[in-house]
Amino acid sequence: MKFKNLIRGLDLEVKGGKDVEVTGISSDSRTVGPGNLFIAKRGETYDGSQFIPQALSAGAVAIVTDIFDPFLKVTQIIHPSPQSIEAKLAARYYGEPSEDLYIVGVTGTKGKTTTTYLIKHLLDQIGVSSGLIGTVETVIGESRFSSTLTTHDVISNQKWLREMVQKGCKGAVLEVSSHGLAQARVEEIQFDLGIFTNLYPDHLDYHSTMEEYAAAKRKLFEKAEKGIFNADSPWSEFMGKGLTFGIEKGDIRAEEIVLSPDRTQFKVNGVPFCIPLIGKFNVYNALAAIAVGLDRGVQLPAIAAALATFGSVPARLQRIGNVFIDFAHTGEALENVLRTLKEISKGKVIVVFGCGGNRDPQRRTGMAKAADAFADLTIITNDNPRKEDPQEIAKQIMSGFTKTPIVELDRKRAIEMAIRMAEKDDLVLIAGKGHERVQIFAEQTIPFDDAEIVLSLI
Repeated sequence: MKFKNLIRGLDLEVKGGKDVEVTGISSDSRTVGPGNLFIAKRGETYDGSQFIPQALSAGAVAIVTDIFDPFLKVTQIIHPSPQSIEAKLAARYYGEPSEDLYIVGVTGTKGKTTTTYLIKHLLDQIGVSSGLIGTVETVIGESRFSSTLTTHDVISNQKWLREMVQKGCKGAVLEVSSHGLAQARVEEIQFDLGIFTNLYPDHLDYHSTMEEYAAAKRKLFEKAEKGIFNADSPWSEFMGKGLTFGIEKGDIRAEEIVLSPDRTQFKVNGVPFCIPLIGKFNVYNALAAIAVGLDRGVQLPAIAAALATFGSVPARLQRIGNVFIDFAHTGEALENVLRTLKEISKGKVIVVFGCGGNRDPQRRTGMAKAADAFADLTIITNDNPRKEDPQEIAKQIMSGFTKTPIVELDRKRAIEMAIRMAEKDDLVLIAGKGHERVQIFAEQTIPFDDAEIVLSLI
């Protein structure tokens, strides 16, 4: 794309030629290629202007910066806040792909991942073939890429949405985190529908208060054309007005709920649903997907038939024998999963979990209280300690217990211990890391996959 076409109609100060050909956009000097535009934005840790020399060495032909440098022999866009125009430039370069897709954004503390997979499955079944961008992976047509973030950077989002259009997708489902909204990672994406799942204390190391956390989530509904809200959440009205769902109340209500070890059944307006997911919390996730179907004009029996064929979500109550693997990494999430396992277990419930370092420390006592109340036996281990002392993390977790847990900081040994201790009718939950395939320590990151460990042991 010609540089002059990229900036046409935008009120920008440009120094240098406008006829250069731009072959891509990047805000990371390590990914710059020949012909790229480099956006030298200021982050929380780094100032992108420090990396302009590397970007130029890699072949950048234009840069966005806040201070003009007369010694640079490339085209420069001068803007006081380069990051504030990043999304506009990315959307322009990739041809405004969200205009060509039916886009659903899902936000909330819990349930985002499962809800996005349910919605994608439903849309695919009703003829709206869709991509997905979320915590576990990005799905574009038949291609799947592991994710490192829940909500990715603005350039990647625009690029992937364009690739979805090129692959013939008609829709896209995105997990939208509070960090992503606060940091404007989904700017210039035109959401047709926003979904609110729930809100519990989390990420308060980043958002100072629950009100600030909720306000970040609400940004999605300020962008979306329409909203769908969990009416059973006390934060529902704060988020906005629109179609609601719930068990206690809501426009779309689940009734006659029957929980089983391998499925969940319920009715909506007399229409029976049977989903191959377990737990009451998955009823809420299914109701959100049902609301999307109704928004598309699909009748309840057709929605029920589509959701009945749903497969599974990676590491969301993933079952391997009598062992379950789940990403639950907050007190509320762990309580929900343990409650579900207690309901279906004929024996004891054994849980293995740790808490991540350099994250909200309130999670530690929250998860401890959940395990203390709903597990018969707890083994505390490492999650991703990062730069914190694993012993100190474990000590903080233990402060939330009234019973005495076992501490085994080697996660593989902790999992092996739990499986060895489990008797015939017992269930084991490995919580906290879920789909993650590495374990992060202060000095190293090692390969680690809970599911692979369990498979190797049983």
